[in-house]
Amino acid sequence: MDLHLFAAPLQGLTDYHFRNAYARYFGGIESYFAPYIRLDNDRQINSSTRRDLLPANNSCIPLIPQVMSRNADEMLYLASFLEEMGYTTMDWNLGCPYPMVAKRGLGSGMLQEPQRIAEVLRQVVQNTPLKVSVKMRLGYEHPDEILSILPLLSNLPLKYITIHPRIGKQLYKGEVNLDAFAACLELCPHPIVYNGDIHTYGQFQELSDRFPSVSRWMLGRGLLFNPFLPEMIRQKQAGLPPDWLCTFTTFHNQLLENYTQTLSGDSHLIQRMQSFWDYFSALFPHNKKELKRIIKARNRAEYHAGLALLFKAQ
Repeated sequence: MDLHLFAAPLQGLTDYHFRNAYARYFGGIESYFAPYIRLDNDRQINSSTRRDLLPANNSCIPLIPQVMSRNADEMLYLASFLEEMGYTTMDWNLGCPYPMVAKRGLGSGMLQEPQRIAEVLRQVVQNTPLKVSVKMRLGYEHPDEILSILPLLSNLPLKYITIHPRIGKQLYKGEVNLDAFAACLELCPHPIVYNGDIHTYGQFQELSDRFPSVSRWMLGRGLLFNPFLPEMIRQKQAGLPPDWLCTFTTFHNQLLENYTQTLSGDSHLIQRMQSFWDYFSALFPHNKKELKRIIKARNRAEYHAGLALLFKAQ
C-alpha cells in the first residue's frame, strides 16, 4: 500500500514562506494544505490570502487550498476563484476548534448540522469541476456527531475525508479517540486521512499498526516539532539524521530570509520567528536557558545572539 503524507494547514504559521523553505530542505510531504480562506463581510478575499495562494509563490509545491464557509454560494464563489488561479482541488474546513470560529457555526461548530453539511456539499460538487475533500473532527460537543454525518456523504464524489479524532471543544487537549476513529473507518466508503498527534515515528508506527487500511496521514504540529518527521516515517527511522543540526540551521536561515522579504521592522519579524520556536524548541530539550534568550529577544541582534548560543551548545 502506497504511503501518502500531507502537511496540515496551521493558521498563521504554514504560509507560503514556510512551505517554500520547508520543501527546499526537507522531503517526505506529498501535498501541502494551505490555511483556510474566508470571505470578509464584503465578499472579498484579503490580499494576504491571495498572495499566499498565488501559483508564482507556490511553484514547486503541490498545494491544496482550504476554504471555510457554511453555505454553498460562498463555497462556489471560492471554488470559482481557485479555479481561475489554476487549482483543481479544494478542501472544506469542518475541523477548526477555536471558539471564535466554532461559535459562529463555522469549522467544527458546524458538525452539529449534518443535514446542512450534506446539502452544502451536494450543491458544491454538482456545480464545480474542482475535486472536493473535507477535513473534520468527530464532533463539536460529542464524538458520535460524525456518525450522523458520514452516511449522508457516502454517495457524494469526495476525494477523501480527513478526520482528527477529537471533538471541537477539546481544542488540542486530552487524548485522541482512536476507538471513535475506528468506527468512522467502518462507516465511510471514501478514502480517509488520519490527522492528530503524530509527533514521533513511534506514534506513527503504533497508529499504522492499529489501522493497516489507512494509507493517508496528515502531519500538523508534529511536523513543526520535528521537521525531519516525514522522512523519518518514510525511511522507518526513529532517530534524527546525523547532520540534522546543519540542515535545521540552513532551513531556519532560509525561513528568516523569506519573512525578511515581506515583514517590515524587527518587531514583526522576530515575533513571527518566535511563534515557530514554540515548536522548534522540541528539538532542543536540554537548552532551556538558550531558548529563553531567543523567546525574550526584542530585536534581530538579540535574536541572533540567542541563536548563536543555542547552536554552539549542540
